[in-house]
Amino acid sequence: MMDTYGNYGAGGPMQTFQPQTTQGFVLCCLCGTNILPNPSNMCVNCIRSQVDITEGIQKQVTVLWCKECGRYLQPPKHWTRAEPESKELLTFCIKKIKGLNKVKLVDAGFIWTEPHSRRLKVKLTIQAEVFNGAILQQSFVVEYIVESNMCPDCNRANANPNSWVSCVQVRQHVYHKRTFFFLEQLILKHGADANTVKIKDIHEGVDFFYQSRAHALKFIDFLQSVVPIRFRADKQLISHDTHSNTYNYKYTFSVEIVPVCKDDLCCLPAKLASSLGQLGPMVLCTKVTNQLTLMDPVTLRTTTMDANVYWRHPFTAASSSKALVEYVVLDVELLGQTHHKYALAEVQVARSSDFGRNDTVFFAKTHLGHLLHPGDIALGYDLATAQLVGIDFEAFIAKGGSLPDVILVRKSFEEKRKRRKAKGVETRPWKLKHLQMEVEEAESVAGGGARARGKAADARQTEEQDRERFLQELEEDPEMRQRINIYKDPAALAALQQQPAAASRPAGLDEDDMGDDEDDEDLPAIPLEELLDDLEGLNIGGAAGGGDDDMEDEEMDDA
Repeated sequence: MMDTYGNYGAGGPMQTFQPQTTQGFVLCCLCGTNILPNPSNMCVNCIRSQVDITEGIQKQVTVLWCKECGRYLQPPKHWTRAEPESKELLTFCIKKIKGLNKVKLVDAGFIWTEPHSRRLKVKLTIQAEVFNGAILQQSFVVEYIVESNMCPDCNRANANPNSWVSCVQVRQHVYHKRTFFFLEQLILKHGADANTVKIKDIHEGVDFFYQSRAHALKFIDFLQSVVPIRFRADKQLISHDTHSNTYNYKYTFSVEIVPVCKDDLCCLPAKLASSLGQLGPMVLCTKVTNQLTLMDPVTLRTTTMDANVYWRHPFTAASSSKALVEYVVLDVELLGQTHHKYALAEVQVARSSDFGRNDTVFFAKTHLGHLLHPGDIALGYDLATAQLVGIDFEAFIAKGGSLPDVILVRKSFEEKRKRRKAKGVETRPWKLKHLQMEVEEAESVAGGGARARGKAADARQTEEQDRERFLQELEEDPEMRQRINIYKDPAALAALQQQPAAASRPAGLDEDDMGDDEDDEDLPAIPLEELLDDLEGLNIGGAAGGGDDDMEDEEMDDA
């Protein structure tokens, strides 16, 4: 104890008393077991005997599984792919359990079952609050019964091909089918064929068959976003139940694509040309998307026209790409006027067929000043000798209208392609995918016989020529190939790598022909950077996707 002078007495400094704490125990109110205190004053075994936190949680669940493709149904109508005992399958199983949101999930895992038992077992560990804040943890097993149920995709693949409800008949009244070649690639890219029962390729178009009217209308919406069309709908009564007052119909949608294609020469009606600011009236179609892009090649004036405007003032092509004539460019003089990628120029050209016969030379204005050089080959319309017909064209001439002698359309690379093909150089290390279509033979349409077989052979040859021209357009137009998927061809790439550099000149070519290699450098081709890997060709599995992608307004560059 300290005195008045600040000194401690004999007892020393003061110390604080710290009592020793001990853990208290209580007896369980039911069985009398010594336990630590808790809000319920009950041991764990007695709590489990009195409370079941798994009450209200499903212990047995039924799942639907397609044995054809191995996918599980995620209600209401989504089918998901999951491997056995994978994280995806465990997540799918846990989501199927009702009442699990009332407790806290601690752990989950599969319990091994026989593969042929059609059973899945998942062990779950959960926690829940009982008796005034006491936390109880408990494990239990949920059994899943796997029932076989064919998914709609597999059902359509195995169904009767004649069991269709709606049919979309797509037609374009032109002499070629290059429009449908490009439309096929757009359909594949966006998965627009996901709900089709059958696709049939027939004369002047393609028929698409569906099991419901809604799927057909969805496909028509896709067509409206990529190409200018008009359509009408018809229905036919198949059966009628008088007791339940139900009707069964078959629906047919007739879709007509605008009969104007890329590189076509058109004569606009006087009223339409006046509404467009006295455009043309002789114009070139430079692009076909869900709108037509028309250009006056003499002034570079351009306009776009949607399907509604076209069908209010319909017109046809005064001359198509089938009537193009080869010209040799003798001189090019740029005029300084440009519009997007086009440049206006004055050119001096001569027909390739006139060489050695006469000295006829033509002077014309063209929008291809950015491409043409002296010595190039260009394709154009020979209006000096062409016999153009049409009500709009005759009205234009009757009013005193005049036409240029030549309208150039595009640069030609045909000679360079022939020279490169003669050297044995593989020019296309890429490929396209195709729809599974039933082809209507021309022999069956004509009734058989030698004459019908001849027509069928001519039709196949014409189709091959149209397909080749479509592939060339993909090489020449970067904007066109950006809208579709182009894949690498492993076989062509391997063959291209195995070709030795010295084999570029076969026997029969002299040294002067080696100079042609420099001319072939500007031959249009698709860079390897733009090509996609074909996962199906590499045997890499994966769920088919893209069917629900948003269908934007895609440009369609049609030949």
